[in-house]
Amino acid sequence: MLEAQKAFCADEVPVGAVVVLDGHIIGRGHNQRETLGDPTAHAEMIALRQAADKNGSWRLNGAVLYVTLEPCPMCAGAMLQSRIERVIYGADDPKGGAAGTLINLLQFPGFNHNVKIVGGVMADQCKEILQKYFGVKRSNR
Repeated sequence: MLEAQKAFCADEVPVGAVVVLDGHIIGRGHNQRETLGDPTAHAEMIALRQAADKNGSWRLNGAVLYVTLEPCPMCAGAMLQSRIERVIYGADDPKGGAAGTLINLLQFPGFNHNVKIVGGVMADQCKEILQKYFGVKRSNR
């Protein structure tokens, strides 16, 4: 939630992610699409890049990615490519969720890797910060 709060304070959609390997955080990220002007600057992408750098390899076998919002297709693809073992997320994303809500790319038959999925962890808190952010955005129009 701390990474999501950082995004909120930077006027970014409040999504935060961390990558954990062997009990240690090896990557952190929060949305920075507006800040960096980069459509790929999602929390998960930033956390995965940092984790791969710290790990010294793009292969993140055994790592767990925690994220406040269900991953989108781009982030799900990056998780598959990095060989993340498991994703644990908070709020479902009915408009773009690729971990089972809209589509399940993480366990799509035929891919050479599958990612275990745990959803709904701290879902109320994750939804709350998103609703607060978008509520502020709507009231400022």
